[in-house]
Amino acid sequence: MKRSSVILIGAFALSAALISCKKEGCTDPAAVNYSSETDTDDESCFYATKDLTLDITGLPDLGPNYKYETWLAYNNMAISLGTFDVDASGNMSTTSFTGNTMDIESAQIVVISIEPFPDADPTPSDVKILGGGFSGNTVNLTIAYNAAVGSDLSLAEGEYVIDAPTTNSITDNLSGIWFFNPGATAPQLELPALTTGWRYEGWAVIGGVPMSTGKFTNAEIPDNSSMYSATEAAAPSFPGEDFVQNAPAGFTFPTDLSGQDVFISVEPVTDNSPYPFVLRALVGTVPTTATSMTPYTLTNAALATCPVGTGTR
Repeated sequence: MKRSSVILIGAFALSAALISCKKEGCTDPAAVNYSSETDTDDESCFYATKDLTLDITGLPDLGPNYKYETWLAYNNMAISLGTFDVDASGNMSTTSFTGNTMDIESAQIVVISIEPFPDADPTPSDVKILGGGFSGNTVNLTIAYNAAVGSDLSLAEGEYVIDAPTTNSITDNLSGIWFFNPGATAPQLELPALTTGWRYEGWAVIGGVPMSTGKFTNAEIPDNSSMYSATEAAAPSFPGEDFVQNAPAGFTFPTDLSGQDVFISVEPVTDNSPYPFVLRALVGTVPTTATSMTPYTLTNAALATCPVGTGTR
């Protein structure tokens, strides 16, 4: 069991110090006794145990390089109850997590983090997907908890236009997507602030394959990618992408985004996958009769895509 000392400032900030019990003269207050029946010179800690049972839906399969980890927090400590996987059908590899009784009964909050595998760090990563505070012996786990993603995304809204402003050609104007409305005076993506471990990413589905338009935390400035855009003309100062060059194998750019799905996902900062994470903030389908620089509205998708859960001790 990993037991880390922490300072709870805002959203579950954690230090790397560990608390452990000594083989000789155990002084851990969580131990029920420390008197060895077989060797009084080698006193060890003994604990009563209790289970925390979790029921979570909507978590994605993380693949072989990451695992979910269950954490308790109280008295400036973070205590790991162990890791688990989720299969392609959304089933957790375990739903019952055993800890010592004092830890589980004293816990104030539960957080589910995403950790690299293998993981030598005894403290939680910044990427926490679910969290919640106990009410009696139960806890509701949501992404909105301030130690997790930090918002339920329900207030996200926005618009986009189809255009290819980075080229001088007038024949490829349906080959780019930009998340702004040229006629509006306010930001066209209203997205809630996320905690440190998360950021947004734009997507366009081309030929059935999601292609990233770039990652960002601020919707009022460009994103971090211009992989497929040209350099003949300036791009808008907003997230977006022109799909006009550097097409992946099997694709031809420029393309036509008419009738294609577009969306904005929420991604962990440790993301190394070319595919979108399960969390969707906004979604849309480009009209088959789309015209260049016409604003189209995105639909909020948070309710349909956000994982939720409960815990019982």
